[in-house]
Amino acid sequence: MDQNEHLKFPNLFSAASLQDFVDCPRRFQLRHMLKLAWPAIESEPVLEVETLMQLGRQFHRMVQQRQLGIPIEQLQDLIKDNTLQRWWENYLRFESQSVIKGRRFPEVAMSAPFGAARLVAQMDLVLVSDEGRVFIYDWKTSRHRPHRSWLTSRLQSRVYPYLLSQGGAHFTDGLLIEPRQIEMIYWFADFPDQAEKISYSQGQFESDRVFLKGLVEEIINLGRNDFPLTSKIDRCRYCVYRSLCDRGSQAGFLDKENLYGEINREPLIDFSKVEEIEF
Repeated sequence: MDQNEHLKFPNLFSAASLQDFVDCPRRFQLRHMLKLAWPAIESEPVLEVETLMQLGRQFHRMVQQRQLGIPIEQLQDLIKDNTLQRWWENYLRFESQSVIKGRRFPEVAMSAPFGAARLVAQMDLVLVSDEGRVFIYDWKTSRHRPHRSWLTSRLQSRVYPYLLSQGGAHFTDGLLIEPRQIEMIYWFADFPDQAEKISYSQGQFESDRVFLKGLVEEIINLGRNDFPLTSKIDRCRYCVYRSLCDRGSQAGFLDKENLYGEINREPLIDFSKVEEIEF
């Protein structure tokens, strides 16, 4: 049976899934349409990569619990690793030095209609300041500090603020959030004093609306055999499907130049059960 018979076009699009399509349409097809779990490793060394992934997930859970008011002492008892201890100490120092006061909404899941599909996101923290600014925080546990140009080029930097400006009024007591009120902040657990702040604007919002709409429509209108491999073969070294696509069997190394140790952390929430935002 042709594997294309199992293809199903998704109706939920996240920053991560759209990034997969931009990076390699074939990877998007394999991961999000065929739902194919390929056993290859993403990068070497295997044990170190797996450990970093687990620590990253634990760190996100701890920060979420801290934001919800769990005592520091209780969370401290969960730490059994020096790397996690360093990240946690850096975060607590960052938290104590934060001058932004307002209402905090940790691990925010958002879903909104987007043409024939829905756009979804899970944000680590949304903070509505007393002055009316709205901040999206994203905690990063990558080994290397990414360049600003890399961060601004990622779909996460476009999808999150766009979606918040479209459907985030329930965070502001029903008041529309204007794009100029939004700022996205990437905070790095290993580089706590080097947060990257990306302001949003009406112009960027309009650009993102056109770009994202076009991207989703392109995916939906593609034929089942129209998902080519990326022309940037270097990316294949860090893809689990590289041997399936005859792009090599050896994984790239985690500390390679321009690889920031980013784990493609898809939301742990079932977005199909999230109530749609009406606007």
